[in-house]
Amino acid sequence: MKRSVLTRYRVMAYVTAVMLLILCVCMVVKYGFDKGEGLTLAVSQIHGVLFIIYLVFAFDLGSKAKWPFGKLLWVLVSGTIPTAAFFVERNVVREVEPLITDPATPLAKA
Repeated sequence: MKRSVLTRYRVMAYVTAVMLLILCVCMVVKYGFDKGEGLTLAVSQIHGVLFIIYLVFAFDLGSKAKWPFGKLLWVLVSGTIPTAAFFVERNVVREVEPLITDPATPLAKA
């Protein structure tokens, strides 16, 4: 597995999590204060597209890391729970980092 797969996942996990938090704030403003309907629509559409990209990258990483279905499902669903993606991303990186083979890293000779 290459480092770029993990990097793409990390970036999309953070972007998706931040956009979900922004969307939550927009929803509170829209339904709590009856303002910002246009902004909420725009943010929800942007988050939707970014979430689909996150799903693709997370699925790619999970298939290359050979995760069981339950773990893959948890990583995919974490993008729908505010702040969950931040915590899941840290655990995923900690688990996948040792699996990465970086061709730029010279091998130590025994």
